[in-house]
Amino acid sequence: MNLKALKSLWQQALSCRPALSDWPIFLQGAVIALLFGRLFYDSWLAVMILLPLILPWFVHEKTLQNQRNRRLMGIQFRDAIGSVLTSMKAGYSVENAFIAAYHDMALLYGKSSLICNALAGIRKGLSNNIPIEKLLHAVGKKSGNRDILDFAEVFTVAKRGGGNMTEIIGRTIAVISRKMDVEKEIDVLISAKRMEAGIMNLVPFFIILYISITSKGFFEPLYHNLPGIILMTVCIGLYIGAYLMSERIVNIDV
Repeated sequence: MNLKALKSLWQQALSCRPALSDWPIFLQGAVIALLFGRLFYDSWLAVMILLPLILPWFVHEKTLQNQRNRRLMGIQFRDAIGSVLTSMKAGYSVENAFIAAYHDMALLYGKSSLICNALAGIRKGLSNNIPIEKLLHAVGKKSGNRDILDFAEVFTVAKRGGGNMTEIIGRTIAVISRKMDVEKEIDVLISAKRMEAGIMNLVPFFIILYISITSKGFFEPLYHNLPGIILMTVCIGLYIGAYLMSERIVNIDV
Protein backbone atom coordinates (compact mmCIF):
# COMPACT_ATOMS: atom_id res chain seq x y z
CA MET A 1 0.00 0.00 0.00
CA ASN A 2 1.60 3.29 -1.11
CA LEU A 3 1.51 6.71 0.59
CA LYS A 4 -1.32 7.93 -1.63
CA ALA A 5 -3.49 4.93 -0.71
CA LEU A 6 -2.78 5.43 3.01
CA LYS A 7 -3.71 9.11 2.73
CA SER A 8 -6.95 8.20 0.98
CA LEU A 9 -7.69 5.61 3.69
CA TRP A 10 -7.24 8.19 6.45
CA GLN A 11 -9.44 10.72 4.59
CA GLN A 12 -12.19 8.11 4.32
CA ALA A 13 -11.77 7.24 7.99
CA LEU A 14 -12.06 10.85 9.13
CA SER A 15 -15.15 11.46 6.99
CA CYS A 16 -16.99 8.26 7.97
CA ARG A 17 -20.38 8.41 9.68
CA PRO A 18 -20.86 5.08 11.48
CA ALA A 19 -24.32 3.62 12.03
CA LEU A 20 -25.45 1.69 15.09
CA SER A 21 -24.77 -1.62 13.31
CA ASP A 22 -21.13 -0.56 12.76
CA TRP A 23 -20.17 -0.54 16.44
CA PRO A 24 -19.12 -4.23 16.46
CA ILE A 25 -16.43 -3.26 13.93
CA PHE A 26 -15.18 -0.53 16.28
CA LEU A 27 -15.16 -3.08 19.10
CA GLN A 28 -13.04 -5.42 16.97
CA GLY A 29 -10.63 -2.53 16.32
CA ALA A 30 -10.42 -1.78 20.04
CA VAL A 31 -9.61 -5.45 20.77
CA ILE A 32 -6.88 -5.39 18.10
CA ALA A 33 -5.39 -2.21 19.62
CA LEU A 34 -5.48 -3.90 23.03
CA LEU A 35 -3.70 -7.00 21.71
CA PHE A 36 -1.01 -4.98 19.92
CA GLY A 37 -0.46 -2.66 22.87
CA ARG A 38 -0.31 -5.33 25.57
CA LEU A 39 1.40 -8.18 23.70
CA PHE A 40 3.85 -6.18 21.58
CA TYR A 41 4.64 -3.33 24.01
CA ASP A 42 3.31 -4.46 27.43
CA SER A 43 1.95 -0.94 27.90
CA TRP A 44 -1.49 0.60 28.42
CA LEU A 45 -0.08 3.84 26.99
CA ALA A 46 0.68 1.96 23.75
CA VAL A 47 -2.94 0.78 23.69
CA MET A 48 -4.13 4.40 23.90
CA ILE A 49 -1.69 5.47 21.17
CA LEU A 50 -2.87 2.64 18.89
CA LEU A 51 -6.59 3.33 19.38
CA PRO A 52 -6.75 5.79 16.40
CA LEU A 53 -5.98 2.76 14.18
CA ILE A 54 -9.62 1.82 14.75
CA LEU A 55 -10.60 4.37 12.08
CA PRO A 56 -8.64 2.85 9.15
CA TRP A 57 -9.68 -0.60 10.41
CA PHE A 58 -13.30 0.52 10.23
CA VAL A 59 -12.87 1.80 6.65
CA HIS A 60 -11.11 -1.43 5.62
CA GLU A 61 -13.84 -3.64 7.09
CA LYS A 62 -16.61 -1.49 5.58
CA THR A 63 -14.90 -1.80 2.18
CA LEU A 64 -14.90 -5.59 2.50
CA GLN A 65 -18.51 -5.50 3.69
CA ASN A 66 -19.51 -3.38 0.69
CA GLN A 67 -17.80 -5.86 -1.64
CA ARG A 68 -19.76 -8.72 -0.06
CA ASN A 69 -22.99 -6.71 -0.32
CA ARG A 70 -22.32 -5.99 -4.01
CA ARG A 71 -21.93 -9.69 -4.71
CA LEU A 72 -24.99 -10.56 -2.65
CA MET A 73 -26.99 -7.86 -4.41
CA GLY A 74 -25.97 -9.34 -7.77
CA ILE A 75 -27.25 -12.78 -6.77
CA GLN A 76 -30.53 -11.37 -5.47
CA PHE A 77 -30.95 -9.10 -8.50
CA ARG A 78 -30.58 -12.08 -10.83
CA ASP A 79 -33.42 -13.83 -8.99
CA ALA A 80 -35.48 -10.64 -9.05
CA ILE A 81 -35.25 -10.17 -12.81
CA GLY A 82 -35.97 -13.89 -13.15
CA SER A 83 -39.26 -13.19 -11.36
CA VAL A 84 -39.78 -10.16 -13.63
CA LEU A 85 -39.23 -12.34 -16.69
CA THR A 86 -41.79 -14.89 -15.48
CA SER A 87 -44.36 -12.16 -14.83
CA MET A 88 -43.78 -10.59 -18.26
CA LYS A 89 -44.30 -13.94 -19.94
CA ALA A 90 -47.60 -14.14 -18.05
CA GLY A 91 -48.67 -10.82 -19.62
CA TYR A 92 -47.54 -8.25 -17.05
CA SER A 93 -46.08 -4.93 -18.13
CA VAL A 94 -42.45 -4.27 -17.18
CA GLU A 95 -43.47 -1.88 -14.40
CA ASN A 96 -46.03 -4.26 -12.90
CA ALA A 97 -43.57 -7.14 -13.21
CA PHE A 98 -41.05 -5.31 -11.01
CA ILE A 99 -43.80 -4.53 -8.50
CA ALA A 100 -44.81 -8.19 -8.40
CA ALA A 101 -41.17 -9.23 -8.00
CA TYR A 102 -41.07 -7.52 -4.61
CA HIS A 103 -43.49 -10.07 -3.14
CA ASP A 104 -41.49 -12.99 -4.58
CA MET A 105 -38.21 -11.64 -3.19
CA ALA A 106 -39.81 -10.95 0.20
CA LEU A 107 -40.76 -14.63 0.40
CA LEU A 108 -37.33 -15.75 -0.83
CA TYR A 109 -34.98 -13.41 1.04
CA GLY A 110 -37.13 -11.52 3.56
CA LYS A 111 -38.41 -7.95 3.54
CA SER A 112 -35.21 -6.59 5.09
CA SER A 113 -32.99 -7.98 2.31
CA LEU A 114 -30.98 -5.78 -0.04
CA ILE A 115 -33.10 -6.61 -3.07
CA CYS A 116 -36.38 -5.95 -1.26
CA ASN A 117 -35.12 -2.53 -0.20
CA ALA A 118 -34.21 -1.82 -3.83
CA LEU A 119 -37.53 -3.08 -5.19
CA ALA A 120 -39.42 -1.11 -2.53
CA GLY A 121 -37.66 2.00 -3.85
CA ILE A 122 -38.63 1.09 -7.41
CA ARG A 123 -42.22 0.51 -6.37
CA LYS A 124 -42.34 3.87 -4.60
CA GLY A 125 -40.73 5.61 -7.56
CA LEU A 126 -43.24 4.11 -9.99
CA SER A 127 -46.09 5.36 -7.82
CA ASN A 128 -44.58 8.84 -8.24
CA ASN A 129 -44.44 8.40 -12.05
CA ILE A 130 -40.65 8.11 -12.23
CA PRO A 131 -39.54 6.12 -15.31
CA ILE A 132 -38.46 2.57 -14.53
CA GLU A 133 -35.13 3.01 -16.35
CA LYS A 134 -34.15 5.90 -14.04
CA LEU A 135 -35.05 3.83 -11.01
CA LEU A 136 -32.90 0.94 -12.24
CA HIS A 137 -29.97 3.30 -12.78
CA ALA A 138 -30.44 4.57 -9.22
CA VAL A 139 -30.41 0.99 -7.87
CA GLY A 140 -27.22 0.25 -9.82
CA LYS A 141 -25.44 3.37 -8.57
CA LYS A 142 -26.51 2.84 -4.98
CA SER A 143 -25.46 -0.82 -4.93
CA GLY A 144 -22.24 -0.24 -6.88
CA ASN A 145 -22.90 -3.47 -8.76
CA ARG A 146 -21.62 -3.29 -12.34
CA ASP A 147 -24.05 -5.95 -13.61
CA ILE A 148 -27.06 -3.92 -12.46
CA LEU A 149 -25.68 -0.75 -14.06
CA ASP A 150 -25.03 -2.58 -17.34
CA PHE A 151 -28.53 -4.03 -17.26
CA ALA A 152 -30.01 -0.58 -16.61
CA GLU A 153 -28.15 0.87 -19.60
CA VAL A 154 -29.22 -1.93 -21.94
CA PHE A 155 -32.76 -1.75 -20.56
CA THR A 156 -32.91 2.01 -21.23
CA VAL A 157 -31.73 1.65 -24.83
CA ALA A 158 -34.11 -1.24 -25.50
CA LYS A 159 -37.10 0.53 -23.94
CA ARG A 160 -36.52 3.67 -25.98
CA GLY A 161 -35.88 1.70 -29.16
CA GLY A 162 -38.79 -0.71 -28.71
CA GLY A 163 -36.64 -3.81 -28.20
CA ASN A 164 -37.85 -7.21 -27.08
CA MET A 165 -37.72 -6.77 -23.30
CA THR A 166 -38.42 -10.43 -22.54
CA GLU A 167 -35.48 -11.57 -24.66
CA ILE A 168 -33.17 -8.90 -23.22
CA ILE A 169 -33.98 -9.84 -19.63
CA GLY A 170 -33.51 -13.54 -20.45
CA ARG A 171 -30.06 -12.86 -21.94
CA THR A 172 -29.14 -10.72 -18.93
CA ILE A 173 -30.02 -13.56 -16.56
CA ALA A 174 -27.83 -15.93 -18.60
CA VAL A 175 -24.85 -13.54 -18.55
CA ILE A 176 -25.11 -12.85 -14.81
CA SER A 177 -25.53 -16.57 -14.09
CA ARG A 178 -22.35 -17.44 -16.02
CA LYS A 179 -20.41 -14.80 -14.11
CA MET A 180 -21.72 -16.09 -10.79
CA ASP A 181 -20.77 -19.64 -11.73
CA VAL A 182 -17.18 -18.44 -12.24
CA GLU A 183 -17.26 -16.65 -8.86
CA LYS A 184 -18.51 -19.82 -7.15
CA GLU A 185 -15.74 -21.89 -8.74
CA ILE A 186 -13.14 -19.39 -7.53
CA ASP A 187 -14.64 -19.39 -4.03
CA VAL A 188 -14.47 -23.19 -3.89
CA LEU A 189 -10.85 -23.18 -5.07
CA ILE A 190 -9.63 -20.60 -2.53
CA SER A 191 -11.96 -21.32 0.42
CA ALA A 192 -9.31 -23.47 2.12
CA LYS A 193 -6.65 -20.81 1.55
CA ARG A 194 -8.99 -18.16 2.95
CA MET A 195 -9.39 -20.20 6.14
CA GLU A 196 -5.63 -20.76 6.35
CA ALA A 197 -5.05 -17.00 5.99
CA GLY A 198 -7.51 -16.29 8.79
CA ILE A 199 -5.74 -18.75 11.09
CA MET A 200 -2.28 -17.41 10.19
CA ASN A 201 -3.41 -13.87 11.01
CA LEU A 202 -4.08 -15.01 14.61
CA VAL A 203 -0.94 -17.14 15.03
CA PRO A 204 1.47 -14.29 16.02
CA PHE A 205 -0.80 -13.24 18.89
CA PHE A 206 -1.12 -16.80 20.17
CA ILE A 207 2.65 -17.37 19.95
CA ILE A 208 3.46 -14.21 21.92
CA LEU A 209 0.71 -14.93 24.47
CA TYR A 210 1.81 -18.56 24.89
CA ILE A 211 5.47 -17.66 25.39
CA SER A 212 4.55 -14.83 27.76
CA ILE A 213 2.56 -17.24 29.93
CA THR A 214 4.89 -20.25 29.82
CA SER A 215 8.21 -18.35 29.89
CA LYS A 216 7.71 -15.25 32.00
CA GLY A 217 10.27 -12.57 31.33
CA PHE A 218 11.21 -13.93 27.89
CA PHE A 219 10.12 -10.71 26.16
CA GLU A 220 11.28 -8.32 28.92
CA PRO A 221 14.36 -7.19 26.91
CA LEU A 222 11.95 -5.97 24.20
CA TYR A 223 9.69 -3.98 26.53
CA HIS A 224 10.09 -0.44 27.86
CA ASN A 225 13.29 0.40 25.94
CA LEU A 226 13.88 2.18 22.65
CA PRO A 227 15.49 -0.69 20.65
CA GLY A 228 12.71 -3.07 21.73
CA ILE A 229 10.00 -0.57 20.85
CA ILE A 230 11.54 0.00 17.40
CA LEU A 231 11.83 -3.75 16.77
CA MET A 232 8.25 -4.42 17.86
CA THR A 233 7.00 -1.53 15.71
CA VAL A 234 8.79 -3.02 12.69
CA CYS A 235 7.16 -6.39 13.48
CA ILE A 236 3.73 -4.75 13.62
CA GLY A 237 4.39 -3.06 10.27
CA LEU A 238 5.39 -6.38 8.72
CA TYR A 239 2.32 -8.05 10.21
CA ILE A 240 -0.04 -5.39 8.82
CA GLY A 241 1.63 -5.62 5.40
CA ALA A 242 1.27 -9.42 5.40
CA TYR A 243 -2.37 -9.13 6.49
CA LEU A 244 -3.23 -6.70 3.67
CA MET A 245 -1.40 -8.88 1.15
CA SER A 246 -3.31 -11.98 2.27
CA GLU A 247 -6.58 -10.06 1.98
CA ARG A 248 -5.78 -9.10 -1.62
CA ILE A 249 -4.87 -12.69 -2.49
CA VAL A 250 -7.98 -14.38 -1.07
CA ASN A 251 -10.51 -11.72 -2.09
CA ILE A 252 -10.76 -11.98 -5.87
CA ASP A 253 -13.30 -9.76 -7.61
CA VAL A 254 -14.56 -11.10 -10.94
